[in-house]
Amino acid sequence: MEFQKRYKAYLRKDIEKIAEENNLPKEVIEEIKLLSLVFPFKTNNYVMEELIDWEYYKSDPIFLLNFPHKKMLPHNEFDNLKEIYQKGDKKELFHYIHQIHLQLNPHPAGQLEYNIPKFQGEIVEGIQHKYRETALVFPIQGQTCHAYCTFCFRWPQFIKEKEWKMSLRNPDKLVDYLQMHQEVQDLLITGGDPMIMQASVLRRYIDPILEADIKHLKRIRIGSKTLSYWPYRYLSDKDHEDILELFSEIVENKKHLAFMAHFNHPNELKTEAVKEAIKRILKTGAVIRTQSPILKHINDSPEVWSEMWFKQVNLGMIPYYMFIARDTGARHFFEVSLSDAWKIYIKAYSSVSGLSRTVRGPVMSSLYGKIHVLGVNKLDNDKDIFVLRFIQARNPEWVGKPFFAKFNEKATWIDQLEPLHGDKFFFEKEKYLHAFEEDLDATVVQDTVAEDET
Repeated sequence: MEFQKRYKAYLRKDIEKIAEENNLPKEVIEEIKLLSLVFPFKTNNYVMEELIDWEYYKSDPIFLLNFPHKKMLPHNEFDNLKEIYQKGDKKELFHYIHQIHLQLNPHPAGQLEYNIPKFQGEIVEGIQHKYRETALVFPIQGQTCHAYCTFCFRWPQFIKEKEWKMSLRNPDKLVDYLQMHQEVQDLLITGGDPMIMQASVLRRYIDPILEADIKHLKRIRIGSKTLSYWPYRYLSDKDHEDILELFSEIVENKKHLAFMAHFNHPNELKTEAVKEAIKRILKTGAVIRTQSPILKHINDSPEVWSEMWFKQVNLGMIPYYMFIARDTGARHFFEVSLSDAWKIYIKAYSSVSGLSRTVRGPVMSSLYGKIHVLGVNKLDNDKDIFVLRFIQARNPEWVGKPFFAKFNEKATWIDQLEPLHGDKFFFEKEKYLHAFEEDLDATVVQDTVAEDET
């Protein structure tokens, strides 16, 4: 079977064209145009032609993943935004949009405050080193995507607020940083989506690392949504063979390559294009691990998750994480309570075979680390409690140890939970918050631990 498709992006300026081609009502067009002033908007011809069922667009999960809905704005912000937009005062409009962006918590879990390290006495823009064994890098050329998710927790990368963006301009600085930090075993290349970059540009970051032969760096991870939104990246893009060759070279250089694939719904796995793209990536020697947040209106049912894991395993991928939607962006629209998320996870988990049970969830990527909701249990007095543990933490001594919180059926994040005993959880200590720095003493070095793909 021949796979040929040329990428075509659709932006805010193309919304009327999208609506005309797919018979969307006028009120829906105006709603999306207005909302795209707040939420970054981009889709493409693959998503529109092969994934979305336009006859039932209102309930189509991929449509909702790509096209904003007015309920994604908190409170009465949509009506206010509409009123200000109709006035035609651009200064007032931009100010109001900025105020909405501030309400949406642009950088959760201390990404700017605590995760950015210092190197040779200077802040290193574009690198995060929250935990010991893993560094994250944000190549400047990879800070966009083939299509934008409406739930995206990295949405500040796609708007005009320069001070909110994370990006690395100089690949040499990355090599120097990795050579200095011998505790780093994993490098996660993230974005945006690094696979938006041409192969020649991605090589500027990877080739120097391979040439430097950094012995302590064992694994390279690439976080990407391309398999979902643009599988033709590996099938017919002009440099698709170069990309696959680069993957092979990473493996040949004895670096484990983990492709961290973002799939939010089984419908993203249905096309022949995605199935073939998965095959080609696996042939390079890379391993594909899958992850997604649990999202109301998209995948908040055990049947969706069990089907997704089943299909992923059959295609040769490894289910990895079910995340709780982060406390940013349109969170109030997508959030599922911790209690409900756990119930969905357990029901889905218990319905699949052991090969799918590599997945962990539900997990919060919090300020202090990745917190796994193990479940709900009862005390002797018959009161329910949450049982939790850290999968990753800023202090490795926290990892794996169960801790307890009072049950709250409405809670959607760790900051809405109360410890079972005392006023604060044991990990709520400022000294553990700061990113890795080269001048930290040995004690503090032990107070950081590895970051998984976020």
